Amino acid sequence: MTHLIGKIMTVTTVMSAAAFMGPVVSAQTLPQIPEEELNAYPVYSGNDLELTVDAKGTHFALWSPGAEAVRLHLYADGHNGNAYETVEMAKDAATGVWRASKSEKLYGKFYTFQVKIGGEWLKETPGVWAKAVGVNGHRAAIVDFSQTNPEGWGSDTYVVTPHQTDAIVYEMHHRDFSVHRNSGIVNKGKFVAMLEPCTESGNGELTGIAHLKELGVTHVHILPSYDYNTVDETQLIDRQYNWGYDPLNYNVPEGSYSTNPADPYCRIREMKEMVQALHKAGIGVVMDVVYNHMYRNENPLNDTVPCYFFRQNEDGSFSNGSGCGNEFASERVMARRYMIDSILYWAQEYHIDGFRFDLMGLYDVETINAVRAALDTLPGGRDILMYGEPWQGGGSQLHRYEANKANLAMLNERIGIFCDDTRDAIKGGCFNAREPGYAEGKPGSFWD
Repeated sequence: MTHLIGKIMTVTTVMSAAAFMGPVVSAQTLPQIPEEELNAYPVYSGNDLELTVDAKGTHFALWSPGAEAVRLHLYADGHNGNAYETVEMAKDAATGVWRASKSEKLYGKFYTFQVKIGGEWLKETPGVWAKAVGVNGHRAAIVDFSQTNPEGWGSDTYVVTPHQTDAIVYEMHHRDFSVHRNSGIVNKGKFVAMLEPCTESGNGELTGIAHLKELGVTHVHILPSYDYNTVDETQLIDRQYNWGYDPLNYNVPEGSYSTNPADPYCRIREMKEMVQALHKAGIGVVMDVVYNHMYRNENPLNDTVPCYFFRQNEDGSFSNGSGCGNEFASERVMARRYMIDSILYWAQEYHIDGFRFDLMGLYDVETINAVRAALDTLPGGRDILMYGEPWQGGGSQLHRYEANKANLAMLNERIGIFCDDTRDAIKGGCFNAREPGYAEGKPGSFWD
């Protein structure tokens, strides 16, 4: 029942959070790009998209083949104030990549891209490949990642389970796990709650990481921990909540789980510290990833390359196999590349030990197998767990083999699935609370 509850709570929270995020924009208000035009966009294979900093300065690169013009806005602050400089970017027509450079290293500054299509300037975005952001994730940050690593990070390694089917996985939401007033944890609801080694409840029960060790789990499955949309990071004193199934920036840790969301370095360093603490305890970290949809149709992907990253119905509206208003077009070449790049980035930069794919049936078999193959190329990558929910949330325009239960034989044998049939047989009906299962003594479920 985890998936169903997660989706219902997400949709409800998204609606209540619209006040500070603005109204949801319908697919029809975005530029309509014909399918054949999207599929004809040039493919770029370089590794310099978004941002690179070297001895010659700071270099920006944005893949947006259909754009008529692109502007780079530079900011001194990650949330407030106007741009101190706006730079017109230049297009390489052969690759669809727009570029601009500054001669200095702009560490500590922030930026956005703004794309012009159909004579209209779309919203500013932090880009698609952003890896650091300011508060609430609307401006990307220029960060020296060598300064984000905790002491001893270079020797931190993946947690190895000799037989992946022997993994004992504990599902965990960062806030829920430590926020109780009697948890004995100081940094309640934060990544660094895991750095408090010997915490107890008021009744003397172990809490936090000590409790995980006591349980004997091999891995924690952390609910979505990338930067999501519906918690206002400037108002954390307020009671706000979301499970995290409302993506905003796929390659950045969620700011509300850090002790200082306004500091781009803080959320990165503290998530690494959490992973390192769990690894030291012998516990691997599986990350719940939700590439199958974005929070709303107006999002950084659509405001950078309109319609490309999402499937459309025949009338041009977005297909809704996720039940959340849109679905990711994993079969398109650059969308597939984006998803694989993102997974590899989390595995390498944050030492993530496994990935659980929300609504895995919304990805095509070829893409899911390509993710597994890409992970296997990393040092220690074959030990990284990979599994998902093998179904969709509704009717989809994915007209290829879906990575679902019907096509398991087409998936790499080291890609696992969550089996709802086994769940319901043990615990009872998912949609009928009065339907018992084996654990509740269902008649006929025992053998002599």
